[in-house]
Amino acid sequence: MGTPQQTPKADELVLREKTGAIVTIRLNRPDKLNALTPDMGDQLVHAVLTTAEDKEVRCVVITGAGRAFCAGGDIEFLRDARQRKASAELERLVRTGKEIARAFAMMPKLVIAAVNGPAAGGGMNLALAADIRICSDTAKFAESFSQIGLFPDYGGTYFLPRIVGPTRASELFYTAQMLSADDALKMGLVSRVIPQAEFEAETKKLAETLAGGAGVAQRAVKHRMLSEDLKTLEKALDEEIRMQIYAFESEDCQEGLNAFFEKRKPNFKGR
Repeated sequence: MGTPQQTPKADELVLREKTGAIVTIRLNRPDKLNALTPDMGDQLVHAVLTTAEDKEVRCVVITGAGRAFCAGGDIEFLRDARQRKASAELERLVRTGKEIARAFAMMPKLVIAAVNGPAAGGGMNLALAADIRICSDTAKFAESFSQIGLFPDYGGTYFLPRIVGPTRASELFYTAQMLSADDALKMGLVSRVIPQAEFEAETKKLAETLAGGAGVAQRAVKHRMLSEDLKTLEKALDEEIRMQIYAFESEDCQEGLNAFFEKRKPNFKGR
């Protein structure tokens, strides 16, 4: 997958590494488990759209720096924005999820989510938007939104029921159950689990296989599987934005965030 040739700058929250026909997009806040902020979301959208327009690219890998894939929305950002009632700042972040999910679905390139560690909330849903998902044996997955009174975003309400079925998706959304890598494999969330020590090499091997494949046929298959659902995806993403703001402005969300930082069980009132 390649590694950066220079030390990343402090403001490089997303790295884009191109090797031949393969681009690796690497979330780059390892000290925060690659948790998403509006600035990071903007940089991620830029990296994805730049890659989508690059005609030399055949395969895209999205992964995380450090020991995590993506912990979802940055909880400190969420608490601060909620205290200030800054719904517009949250909406900016959630809208980046819409742009990324749309781009993944529409780009004539294959996208691999290489889940190198924990993927929670929006981070899990970012992985679900890819064409293929693989993970290391250290990966964990959780639709963690309900723990803090938020609504699933980044395409989760669209992708998860289609991958695991509506009954299992409902349980994951409502309980925020943490899944191990093996759980994810059994459920069909990922196609393979790879030992951590071999993960980079195996991800590179898969990306090279896809990049060297029959591009015309690959693009046709992807288009056939997704084209009829693009309008449904668009509608779902717009609805997620609306419902996320609604949930964010609730008393339950404030209580969930307070409880998280106070390390106690939330006392939700349903309002």
